Amino acid sequence: MLTAFARAFKTPDLRKKLLFTLGIIVVYRLGTHVPIPGVDYKSVQECVDQASGNQGLFGLVNMFSGGALLQITVFALGIMPYITASIILQLLTVVIPRLEALKKEGQAGTAKITQYTRYLTVALAILQGTGLVATARSGALFSGCTVAGQIVPDQAIFTTVVMVICMTAGTCVVMWLGELITDRGIGNGMSILMFISIAATFPSALWAIKTQGELAGGWIEFGTVILVGLVMVGLVVFVEQAQRRIPVQYAKRMIGRRSYGGTSTYIPLKVNQAGVIPVIFASSLLYIPALIVQFSNSTAGWATWITKNLADTAATPHIILYFFLIVFFAFFYVAISFNPEEVADNMKKYGGFIPGIRAGRPTAEYLSYVLNRITWPGSLYLGLIALVPTMALAGFGANQNFPFGGTSILIIVGVGLETVKQIESQLQQRNYEGFLR
Repeated sequence: MLTAFARAFKTPDLRKKLLFTLGIIVVYRLGTHVPIPGVDYKSVQECVDQASGNQGLFGLVNMFSGGALLQITVFALGIMPYITASIILQLLTVVIPRLEALKKEGQAGTAKITQYTRYLTVALAILQGTGLVATARSGALFSGCTVAGQIVPDQAIFTTVVMVICMTAGTCVVMWLGELITDRGIGNGMSILMFISIAATFPSALWAIKTQGELAGGWIEFGTVILVGLVMVGLVVFVEQAQRRIPVQYAKRMIGRRSYGGTSTYIPLKVNQAGVIPVIFASSLLYIPALIVQFSNSTAGWATWITKNLADTAATPHIILYFFLIVFFAFFYVAISFNPEEVADNMKKYGGFIPGIRAGRPTAEYLSYVLNRITWPGSLYLGLIALVPTMALAGFGANQNFPFGGTSILIIVGVGLETVKQIESQLQQRNYEGFLR
């Protein structure tokens, strides 16, 4: 990987792309420290210090914003509205025939879907910004903080509207920065911004482990966590690269005097076909009941049960439900993102077949059978990756948003591998070797 980056910096046009990407990253990180109007910055810092790493229900969004959410900055919402909008559009593509038709139109249809994603991102940013401002005004953003009610001193409607507009504009700027990286940088802009947001929380979280440790001044706990993190990174890289290759043979066809086809290829089915989406879905779904309790301020029996069993990430009901939700959403997302019947029809249309399997419906059934078989280990792997850090590192003061936790490590490794592959592919396009060396 380091060799690929070194070679990229030696290539002039790739060096420009890498430097441009680094410049956009610097602008993005600066925006995460610019507070919006109407916020008492001293009160926010005091509440952040009192929180001491326990970010509660807003930890997931805070992680995706690089810590900007709890600071209530211009980029407080980060890339989360765009991620949510992309997932919603991807799910609606299966349900709405118009979106499905656009998806099949190629580049023009993809551009239209991207435009819809932008509109939905703005709408979600307004909704989430309004919720964040309302939460900050009520003092629920930092429950237990003595000055939580003083974060927004001016409760006027005009101030609230200005704060929501600033957050929405910040989300649009983040979306624009991601598209700039995709067009003029090394590509994969939104994922890189997500990578930077999560990686920005690593130093403070790791140092918190060291300061809270008791063995040899915390260095033993620190080293153990680093070692466990490296082992988990190796495991995630191994599983993310694992795939089942289904061989496909294309028959020869004569068109005029020319012969076409007769080639052999394969369909790569990844073990973790769903990626990190099931973990995000499960986390978001489990946050909803606890969020309802927090806003209702109810002391009824149902509210107490939810707080004790679902809001507490170390509770047994939370762990069991979280694991089963991840497994369920893994099968659900794979079912809507990979259509065996469509793949079988395309293969039949172009004269392709799987050796030993008849074309048409038997091929679709075979693909569905193989997909279900490899989704089981993939979903169990996601569940274990999401739960093992919470249980194993609890003794070191780690919380549910620890850097080596499920969501963060999957995104870090996935985006890192994809970025290295893109740089290597661009290097290969610029280094031709002739017949004579």
